[in-house]
Amino acid sequence: MNRLPYVAPAIQRLGSGPVNPFRLGASPCCAGIDGVSIAALTREHGSPLFVFSEKTLRDKYREAHRAFSRRYPDVQFAWSYKTNYLNAICNLFHQEGSIAEVVSGFEYEKARRNGILGNRIIFNGPCKERADLERAVAEGAMIQVDNIDELLTLASMTRNRAEPLRVALRINVNTGTHAVWSKFGFSADNGEALQVIRRMRSMPQLSLQGLHCHMGTFILDPEAYRVATQCLVELAREVESAGVGDIRYLNLGGGFASHARLHYQYLPPEQVTPSMDRYAEAICDTITQLWPKGRDLPRLYLETGRALVDDAGYLISTVVAVKSRPMSNGPSAAAHGTGANGQSALNTALAAYGKGAPATSNAPVMRHAVVVDAGVNLLYTAAWYQINVLPARPCPDSPQPTTVYGCLCMNIDVIREETPLPGLTTGDQVVMHPVGAYNVTQSMQFITYRPAVVMVGLDGRVHIIRERENLGYVQELERVPDHLAPLQAAVANSRTR
Repeated sequence: MNRLPYVAPAIQRLGSGPVNPFRLGASPCCAGIDGVSIAALTREHGSPLFVFSEKTLRDKYREAHRAFSRRYPDVQFAWSYKTNYLNAICNLFHQEGSIAEVVSGFEYEKARRNGILGNRIIFNGPCKERADLERAVAEGAMIQVDNIDELLTLASMTRNRAEPLRVALRINVNTGTHAVWSKFGFSADNGEALQVIRRMRSMPQLSLQGLHCHMGTFILDPEAYRVATQCLVELAREVESAGVGDIRYLNLGGGFASHARLHYQYLPPEQVTPSMDRYAEAICDTITQLWPKGRDLPRLYLETGRALVDDAGYLISTVVAVKSRPMSNGPSAAAHGTGANGQSALNTALAAYGKGAPATSNAPVMRHAVVVDAGVNLLYTAAWYQINVLPARPCPDSPQPTTVYGCLCMNIDVIREETPLPGLTTGDQVVMHPVGAYNVTQSMQFITYRPAVVMVGLDGRVHIIRERENLGYVQELERVPDHLAPLQAAVANSRTR
């Protein structure tokens, strides 16, 4: 076996982060995306509006693939459809060389219609319908078995098969870095995975070819991948010892972090988010060090998603109302550290004692607030991340703590509880970022239509990749029984009698 070329270890420089952009009273802004102004985008396509950068998408893919391929001889990326299944996004990553990773029959069908052959589809997920499994078997998809019921179903379906069906097992493992995703796959910690592997000796119609471990999402500690990779290598040896297959590939899933900022995260993402080189080092070095000497290295699959698409996505929204929000104050709030609306004890104390006000003052402290024309129905990830909200034009005035409300008729529709924004007025645009992962696939219609989605191409041209919804589209699948026909139709019918 040829020796791999030496690759220097990944070294991350630690620093204090960028200088506070608010120190001179000016607010940062996002006036354009890849050279196209926010004003031009909303003038042409309306607000709210999702915008994706083709350049960022391709750059992110190439950066990630380069980090792994320079360390490992046989790497294949598989685009995670659930992260963003718009066909334009999927086809861009397929152009770059990615195959498809799907978790449902719906996503499987999308991949096939995008021209991806069955043998270039990784089929994951805990709920695979029998009809979808039958199609996947017939088309040679890489089925990664999630549970014992699925394994038995496949064994039953392939009992009279001339050649064994190649399958993989999904494994969950405790890496000591985050909660175990025990919902998925077979546990490597309590012996379940090993028990299933040995049980497959009685299923000669199935041949175990791969092991898969997707530990979780937004993993900030690369060491977790080192532990998971070591576990898969050890199980690969057990598979061959049990005589149920020859492990040809290891799949370490995805879960790589983007530059989003978690709610509890203190340091900026630039300091916290590991580079792709660090993830690659943890995975690739572990395989090459632990794989049996003299044996061909297995193919390495990676189900890349968030880290490739999140930073490329923006949501433009427009301020529709400006408000002042009363904040809680008083001794009770101060004693508990926060006010009823999340105000800090420091702010509560300032509210009670600052500006010469007496300690017993009951005057509420007011915070700036704005209502925008997008809501959490479009920003599912606002539940986990502090989404950046920037004005779309330069503003000379000092930023103030501001609450950003969404447009929904629900009190929980809060995009940011507090973020520094200058004085905005009705009609001003703001840009939210990064929002490219999961928000499109998990957005929903609630009292308003889902917006258009556009992509700024490498040449600066703007392409519509999903039209804005309308009432005809939303109601296309609805049916109304005759006795519940609209009032106008009922009146018209009565006049003809």
